Amino acid sequence: MLNILSILFGLVSLVIVIPATIPLLGWANWLALPLIAIGVVLGQLSSSRSGRNFCLVVAAIAVVRLSLGGGII
Repeated sequence: MLNILSILFGLVSLVIVIPATIPLLGWANWLALPLIAIGVVLGQLSSSRSGRNFCLVVAAIAVVRLSLGGGII
């Protein structure tokens, strides 16, 4: 059950992160990062690791986008 919740948090975060790759929408990544963190914690508590790994991939995309934009843009 926790793995499914982790995947759902990852999917919601991915829906936020994908449009945030457009210039001037990078601030949306800051909204997605707490959701990703919750998904990672839920995935870690689960017996399966696929939800956690999915959230970590989404987090990597968000962090790379934030670093390219200087953290804001």
